[in-house]
Amino acid sequence: MIIASKEIKTQIKEMRLSFYLLNRNILARIALIILGLLVVMAIFAPVLAPYPEDATGATHPEISLAPVSGAHWFGTDELGRDILSKIIYGVRISLFSAFITIFFAVLLGAFLGAIAGAKGGWLDELIMRVTDTFLSFPPLLLAIAIAALLGPSLINAQIAIVASWWPWYTRLMRGQAISVKEKQFVKAAEAIGTKQMTIVFRHIVPNCISPLVVQASMDMGGVILTIAALSFLGLGAQPPTPEWGLMVSTSKNYFLNAWWYSLFPGMAIFITVLSFNLIGDGLREVFDPKTRKN
Repeated sequence: MIIASKEIKTQIKEMRLSFYLLNRNILARIALIILGLLVVMAIFAPVLAPYPEDATGATHPEISLAPVSGAHWFGTDELGRDILSKIIYGVRISLFSAFITIFFAVLLGAFLGAIAGAKGGWLDELIMRVTDTFLSFPPLLLAIAIAALLGPSLINAQIAIVASWWPWYTRLMRGQAISVKEKQFVKAAEAIGTKQMTIVFRHIVPNCISPLVVQASMDMGGVILTIAALSFLGLGAQPPTPEWGLMVSTSKNYFLNAWWYSLFPGMAIFITVLSFNLIGDGLREVFDPKTRKN
């Protein structure tokens, strides 16, 4: 009981230190506020969108490509749909798609990396050679090829990104697992006869989480950008889905006459990706003492 109490106090102390370090990073704090607003927009999109029906397929040809005004703060598209409403609904699509993609990429990559690092031998060699094969292709190019093979849809775009991003987490987890398995507490668990798989998932994996969290937080922005790129190329979301990349792709035909059509979806992508990158930098400062500023 005394040992457990000390461990709880130590964890609370570490959490307070982490919160302090993250809170003193002004850029990370601003990014967290922006991300919080984006999450609120995603949850309450039907309430916050001024014209929610426009994001679900309604059309108003009589106000096609209407400029920025009091009725339509971000103007309208070629079918008269309110761009602000589509962007608000696009927050839900982008955040959810990125979270699901990162979740499965981390899950697959961390599992294979932990097995490779902890087991070693021929299994490690097999996993890492397959990983190196995937890493030999540029991630975006591989995602484009897989998405083209599977067919254009948002789900297929997510599968393509998972297939091209999991090797990075495998390599990261393997390096961490190799380091952690040499620690004394792992050696002690082996000495008392603990099963190897129990050691891997109870002792090694929990002590390798921090680098994965930092990498995943920074990759969220990259995934959002990649999903937007695939949609821009016609391999991701399909009309009338209010996805930001698809909106930018459609707007390029009207750029000279309706600048607002491409500007605001592009700004939404930029702000969201930048926010995740700043949060990732803040988390890296928290978990890596070498990067902390005095």
